Amino acid sequence: MATERPSTPPPQSAAPRPGLLPRSPLTPEQVKKIEINRLKAKALRDQREAEARNQGNPTSLQRSSSNLAAGQKRAHSSISTSNIPATLRDGRSTDPAKNGGFRPLDDIQPARNFTKFVEYDFSKMTDTKGGFLTAEDDPHNKALHALNGDEKPAHMTLKEWERHQLLKTLREQRAGPFEPGLSVLKKEGNKVCRECGSLEIDWKWEEIFGCAVCNGCKEKHPDKYSLLTKTEAREDYLLTDPELKDDELLPHLEKPNPHKSTWNNMMLYLRYQVEEYAFSKKWGSAEALDEEFSKRETEKKKRKEDKFKSKLHELKKKTRVEAYRRSRQAGAGGGEFGDEIGRGGKHTHVWGRVVESEETGIGVKTCVECGMEVEELEF
Repeated sequence: MATERPSTPPPQSAAPRPGLLPRSPLTPEQVKKIEINRLKAKALRDQREAEARNQGNPTSLQRSSSNLAAGQKRAHSSISTSNIPATLRDGRSTDPAKNGGFRPLDDIQPARNFTKFVEYDFSKMTDTKGGFLTAEDDPHNKALHALNGDEKPAHMTLKEWERHQLLKTLREQRAGPFEPGLSVLKKEGNKVCRECGSLEIDWKWEEIFGCAVCNGCKEKHPDKYSLLTKTEAREDYLLTDPELKDDELLPHLEKPNPHKSTWNNMMLYLRYQVEEYAFSKKWGSAEALDEEFSKRETEKKKRKEDKFKSKLHELKKKTRVEAYRRSRQAGAGGGEFGDEIGRGGKHTHVWGRVVESEETGIGVKTCVECGMEVEELEF
C-alpha cells in the first residue's frame, strides 16, 4: 500500500492578530495596475530630466545607485553636497537661511546634563593670585586689565614691539635721544666729570648715585668707582642691613640676579660712598675698622673652639660610658665604690698624714692614689 508524503504548509510571515483576517494575495488586475503606474512615473521622471538637461540646469532629482548598470560610475553631481534639495531630510545639511556654509555642529544641541557647561578661553585669563577670572567678569578690576610689560600687546607688530623695547632701554639708561642736552653758552649749569671735567658723564649714575663721572674715569679709577654687592659691603665694611637698605644713606643700583632670574635683584653700591660712610661716620677711621674686624674674627674663632671642645667633651663622656658598658657585658662584672676600673681588683687607700683644716679645725687625711678625703676626730 503506497503511502503519500506529508506536505509542509508555507510559513506565515506573522501571526494573525485576533479578530483580523489574513491578507489576501494580489490579483492579476492589481499587479497589472501597479506595473502601469510604475512605468508612468518612470516616463514622467525621464521627461523632467530631459527638460532640465535642455535648459542647462543640473538635475535636481538624481537616480539611485540601484538603477545604474554594473560597472557604471555615478556622476559627481549625484554625490556633491553643493546642490542638496531643501526638501532632503539629511542631518549633514544645514538650514539654507543660515550663512556660513557647511557647519553641521552649529545645529547640534547639547545634552540635558551638559547645558550648564561653560567653556573658558585660558589664553584671555589673568592670574590674580585668587583664582582665574576673565576680563569680562570684572571690567573695573585693575589687576585684570593691567598689561604685563614683558609681553607683546596683541595690537603691536613684532617690529613695533622691538622699537618699543629699545626706546624703553634708552630711556632707562638716559642715552640716545633721552640724554640731557648740553649747552655751550651756559657753562655754569652743565654738570662735568669730577675727575677730568668732561661733559660726557654717565647720566644714569648721576641720577641714582648723585655722582657725575664719565665712563673713562670709571675705568681709570676702579678703587673709587667700582661697584660692590650687598654681601661685600656687609662683610668687608661691617655694615648692617638697615643701613644698606636706606637709599638716602647709601644709594644703590638694582640689577637682575645673574645666578637665577627668580631670585631677588642685586643691590650694587659705589665703593667710595661705602668707604666714606664706613670710615668717617660709623667706625671713625680705617684702623678702627680693622680693629673691629680682627676683634670679631677672634671672637668667632673662640666660639668655634669652645663649640669644638664641648662636643669633644661630650664625645669622651659617651666613650667612657660605652667602654664601661662593654666591659660589664664581657663578664668583667661591675664593682663597688672605690674599686679600680680596668684592673679588676679592689682599691686599697694609702692615707697620708692628718692635716688640720683651717676652716673647721678638724683633721683631714687624703688618699695618695685616688685623692679621697676623710675627716678624722681624735678623742
